[in-house]
Amino acid sequence: MTRVKGGTVSKNRRRKVLKEAKGYFGSKHRLYKTAQEQVMHSLRYAYRDRRQNKRNFRKLWITRINAACREFDISYSKFIAGLTKAGVEINRKMLAELAVSDIKGFEALVKIAKDANDGKITKKEVKAETKAEEKVEKKVEAKVEDKKEEKKETPKKTTAAKKATTTTKTTAAKKTTTAKKTSTTKKSTK
Repeated sequence: MTRVKGGTVSKNRRRKVLKEAKGYFGSKHRLYKTAQEQVMHSLRYAYRDRRQNKRNFRKLWITRINAACREFDISYSKFIAGLTKAGVEINRKMLAELAVSDIKGFEALVKIAKDANDGKITKKEVKAETKAEEKVEKKVEAKVEDKKEEKKETPKKTTAAKKATTTTKTTAAKKTTTAKKTSTTKKSTK
């Protein structure tokens, strides 16, 4: 039997691995064997860490919420328990964002949680408040959208008017230049 070398197929396979290993330290990006080992490990780490990343972010959010809760003399667990009793459904990512950027909004949630823990507020009251707030927000959003639509419509009209005036100006300019050319040609013939 004749000897068959891998040729382009083997070369392409190795090149693909070395391309994935680009940027690794030392021989891990130069030599095929060590690059292959490191790429396999890296793919496993990437798969594992995509899941661990979610856990790490949840830990971070909980830490931020707890730190903000302590400023208002309530623990994290009591805060979350109070929100669930009050029927407030908001995830930890948004709570952490409120704790960092909007401290007054977070303080309002702390007040709701404290009242729910004391039994002063129920789910029905919170739902009624949120429905009223939603109605107000929808009205505000509708007004904002109307203003955006008005702004979009007015520039279109002005651009169309500008185009019309520029075309009339250019046609008028063309007519004057042709009139000048005819007058100069008549003078030269005389």
